[in-house]
Parts: sequence; structure tokens; C-alpha cells
Amino acid sequence: MEERNQGPGLSIQKSPDAFRTISEVATELDVPQHVLRFWESKFNQIRPLKRGGGRRYYRPEDVDLLRGVRTLLYNDGYTIKGVQKVFREQGVKFVTETGKGTVDASLAELAREAVQRSEHEERAPSSLTLDKGARQTLETLLEALTALKEEIDETLWESEDEADQE
Repeated sequence: MEERNQGPGLSIQKSPDAFRTISEVATELDVPQHVLRFWESKFNQIRPLKRGGGRRYYRPEDVDLLRGVRTLLYNDGYTIKGVQKVFREQGVKFVTETGKGTVDASLAELAREAVQRSEHEERAPSSLTLDKGARQTLETLLEALTALKEEIDETLWESEDEADQE
């Protein structure tokens, strides 16, 4: 049981299954409260219970999930996008187990390599390259389409003006 201070000289025991407030979770994970709220906005898998006035209450499994996010970001060097990819590809359970420290090291390394590989592919230049002639053709087509759009817009405006005058 966790001991919780309740003022001068008073403390109570809190069950491991008890809900935690945002301040308790922030203290336990050693991150500011605003970081927990930020993570909540970036990872829709993090869903604490919210009560009146927007107060957040975290279940033990929420805390394990947050601990997993913290581990991936702070210890393993993932980016926010990287952790989002881990959620998509490995699932909530993997992140939760990471937080508990029960993920096999080789499995964690495989996940990290997959995320790094996909991030590298996203940054790589597109295989579609245009020569000067093709680029000029596309620019000419774009100009023609833009001129047609302007003509259509003018026709529509004129039609609306005529309708208003009737």
C-alpha cells in the first residue's frame, strides 16, 4: 500500500488498485502535470476518467501505460511520432508492458528498428523525379486550369448577380 500524506502528522494507506490524481501520477513518473495532459492530447490511447470540473483520475493500467510512454520517450529515445507508430504497430499492451519493464529486450529492439526504418523512409525523397520538360508541362497545365477556374468563378458570380436583379 502507498502511504499518502493528509496534512500535519496524518497519513493514510492507498491501495495499489486505487485511482490516482494527476498530481500523484506526475510525482510518481517524475514529469510535470502539463506533460501528462500533452501526452493525453497526442496519444488517444491515454484516457483517464474525468469527473466534475475536468479532474482526471488515473487507473493503475493508465499509470502503467503512461510509464511505458515515458520509458519510450525518455529512456529509449523515441519521438512522439515514433511512440504513435509503436502504438499502431505493437499495440497498447506492448507500451504497457514496456512501462512495467516486462518487454523482452530483443522485442523492444525490433520495435525500435521498425520505427526508425519507417521514419527514415518518410524522410527519404520521393522516387518520383521530374525532368525539366515534364515539369514545364505540368506548370503549363496548372496555369490553364487556374485560368479555367477563374472563368467558372466569374460566370457563377455573373449568374448570381443576374438572379439577384430579377
